[in-house]
Amino acid sequence: MYADLLESFTGGSLASVEHAVAEAFDPVAQVNASHPINEARDGTGYFSDIIAPIADAFQGLVRQNYVMIGGEYLGTEWVTSTGYFHGHFTQPLFGIPPSGKLAFLRFGEFHRMEGGKIVETHVYLGFAELIIALGLWPLATSQGYEGVVPGPATHDGIVTGASDPVQSRASADLVEGMLMQLATEDNAWRPFWDARMVWYGPGGLGSYHTVDAFADFQRPFETTFDGWGDGKEDSINGVGANCKAGDGGYAFLHGWRMITGVHVKPFLGLEPTGKRVFMRDCDWWRCEGGKIVENWCMLDIPHVLMQLGYDLFAEISEQSA
Repeated sequence: MYADLLESFTGGSLASVEHAVAEAFDPVAQVNASHPINEARDGTGYFSDIIAPIADAFQGLVRQNYVMIGGEYLGTEWVTSTGYFHGHFTQPLFGIPPSGKLAFLRFGEFHRMEGGKIVETHVYLGFAELIIALGLWPLATSQGYEGVVPGPATHDGIVTGASDPVQSRASADLVEGMLMQLATEDNAWRPFWDARMVWYGPGGLGSYHTVDAFADFQRPFETTFDGWGDGKEDSINGVGANCKAGDGGYAFLHGWRMITGVHVKPFLGLEPTGKRVFMRDCDWWRCEGGKIVENWCMLDIPHVLMQLGYDLFAEISEQSA
């Protein structure tokens, strides 16, 4: 069903997409998206508050899916995809001024399904990456690569049939083992990764190739936020994954309140505020030979900045005025 929904984008007809969304979504489905959208309208909000504004801004809108997978998490069914929207950027997009040129907007979607309908949706949009590409980024630049990132090197990320359950379980277990070690001081997560791994990170944090380059980024980033993790040591509840599962050689995770921590070191040039933030985070991993080879990560950076008292979209509007 989800593949059919995504197929509606291929003909270039916005009416076809609107019809497919109406067919796929429960009328009271809860729909969320990255800041500044945050909470979209129930049911139709995926189209009216997310897709339609992007289509208005990106003339000739094309959707390119790199990964489309699904799985079960604690008795709930989830489907997910990631890739890019691209088109001729001719109209403002949530306050981001148009370039009049081809532009790319990375997306990641997670949909919970019941009875053949989507009942809960979370959409991640790479607004920070777009702002950086336009040369409008007002904060400190990352030490990593910033730009459009590719899909899987193996070109097999679109999974519509049944996957081997043993392989799916192995992929999920590999990623889960890595995540359990992610915040350790001795980088105990390193053995789970291929030495030539690639981490395709969000705008503002950048992307990194090889496990050594990723390690140089990861630990300093974690220590920017004291207590980086699920907050349980600080008696905070409700932080963690909404879903995580394996699908063949792939695995995925998403949490609308996935990580929390207190801002104690400079972040993107912002001096420590002592404020606690809650991060919207999601990932897709490709596993091969018992190692993680590629990882696409999206983090709602503008939402983190807003919690620190910095309105990225207001800053962009002032620059463009």
